[in-house]
Amino acid sequence: MLFSRVLQHEGELTKKGVTVGTNGGTQIVDLTVKRLETPESIRGLVMIVFADVKKYSTGILSSELPPEFNGNSLIVQLENELKEAKDEILGIREEMQTSQEELKSTNEEMQSANEEMQSTNEELNTSKEEMQSLNEELQTVNHELQSKVNDLSQANNDMKNLLNSTDIATLFLDDDLNIRRFTNRTSTIIKLIPGDIGRPVTDIATDLHYPDLESDAREVLHSLVLSEKSVPASNNRWFTVKIMPYRTLDNRIDGLVITFNDISTAIKLEHSLRETEESCRFLIDTMQVGAMIQDKSGALLLSNREAQRILGFSGEALQGKTLDQLLLKFVREDGSDFPEHERPELMALQTGKPVKGVIFGIVGHSDKVLRWIRMSSFPRIRKGGEKPDQLYSSFFEINDPGSMVN
Repeated sequence: MLFSRVLQHEGELTKKGVTVGTNGGTQIVDLTVKRLETPESIRGLVMIVFADVKKYSTGILSSELPPEFNGNSLIVQLENELKEAKDEILGIREEMQTSQEELKSTNEEMQSANEEMQSTNEELNTSKEEMQSLNEELQTVNHELQSKVNDLSQANNDMKNLLNSTDIATLFLDDDLNIRRFTNRTSTIIKLIPGDIGRPVTDIATDLHYPDLESDAREVLHSLVLSEKSVPASNNRWFTVKIMPYRTLDNRIDGLVITFNDISTAIKLEHSLRETEESCRFLIDTMQVGAMIQDKSGALLLSNREAQRILGFSGEALQGKTLDQLLLKFVREDGSDFPEHERPELMALQTGKPVKGVIFGIVGHSDKVLRWIRMSSFPRIRKGGEKPDQLYSSFFEINDPGSMVN
């Protein structure tokens, strides 16, 4: 009690006549408790001093007591001790009351904290339920996303296999002409490896002789108009290079698609056909008889030089015209009109059978000169057809029609 009072209020307190236990007996001491202020190093410490006093008893005669322990002094001392005991009891009561109030306040705070904890716990439970619900939704979304990823992966695999199966080299570029994707066939034209993804296409070696590839690609990006060219390549190869804008599903331009279609065989056939055509043209033009090819309506598709001389027109003037449009009249030997149903080219187209050696006279629009010719016509019927689709006619000029009659 003295200890707490010294710490709280007073710097030094003394309690006299305190009985303490010793080995086999008791001893009366004066107890002093002092709070130390100096020196600085021990400030705040408490010093307790026990001062020994002689033992006395209230049962002895007052004449036997020391002078300081006469009757009045003893009563005063006892009264002082009683007062101190009362003061201590009052202090203890005050401390107890203070402690009770503090405990009551603490209890109220604990109750308030407990209520807050309960409220927090309820909020946590609610949050837990919301988190569980959100987790379930996330799992559902995750399953849907996984399903879409699988579908996308499958579609990507299908597209890759489809592009590779077409055997058409295809190259995908972004807006900066960097390589985005390519099919296996492309590697036989442009020296590409998987590590080239993201590199500019202009940095890659190629077999194409196409120096304008970059400028044409940028022009397509600018104009959004398809570009298509036949381009030679090494080893006598030819490719049709088609450059198209890459359009997304929302119609947004996102780069280019370039296809390389191998037309080497077609080019070779074209050259071969051109050579054959030139040879046939040379052969037909050097023939001493007129030769012409007509379609199923009788319009001229092809004629040689002798036919042009006899009919009196150039090849360009004959192209697409019928004999009726080119000639003024058809005549017999007696000067009468030659009937249409006996004309060899019309008979051959009508019957689908060859008509040979028909003699008649013709008068051209250009010079109005009568010429006598002998004509044979041969229809061509394609496999599966019923009527001729083309007609070949040959004819030559004669001087005496009477001598040519069979």
